Amino acid sequence: MSIRICRLTPELLDDYLYFFENVAHTDNKEWDRCYCLNYCSEANAGRDFSSQDVRREYAIKYVKSGKIQGYLAYCENKVVGWCNANRKSDCLKCGGWQLISKDDKAYDTNLKIKSIFCFTVAPDMRRKGIATQLLSCVCEEAIQDGFDYIEAYPNKRESNVYYDYVGPLDLYKKFGFALYKETDQRFVMRKRL
Repeated sequence: MSIRICRLTPELLDDYLYFFENVAHTDNKEWDRCYCLNYCSEANAGRDFSSQDVRREYAIKYVKSGKIQGYLAYCENKVVGWCNANRKSDCLKCGGWQLISKDDKAYDTNLKIKSIFCFTVAPDMRRKGIATQLLSCVCEEAIQDGFDYIEAYPNKRESNVYYDYVGPLDLYKKFGFALYKETDQRFVMRKRL
């Protein structure tokens, strides 16, 4: 099985939308069409994302403007996976970061840190190494882009496949991430690049 990883660009918007509308959460209607909106470089406080149409409009806007950043995984020209990886400094006000960091207010803004917020893999493609390939690409490109560190925020306690969207702790350890600090519910894993 050959997997190709591509950085999300506005030209890949249709693939991104198709993935979240038809593939990503077909086995979890609670998260249907989430579009990964909580993990972008925009403050989402006070916005009502309850409507799929509204979420879609924001997704289009965020992809076109570069506020949502990440990588799509393709198998036979079909999107089978997604990894949200953005600049930490751009996400300090996003909804997802607020959840992660509610007990961690200290952040050295002089550091250039790439943050990994989410993995989503097509239900029929899970456990085939796609998240591993996505993480490998994120690490390689973070080095090329001149980042100092890469961070991830796995759950302290194992959960179901949906709430482990942040990636498993062992995956990060395999890539040389080390425990940097902890919040109530998350580990902050960091790798020097």
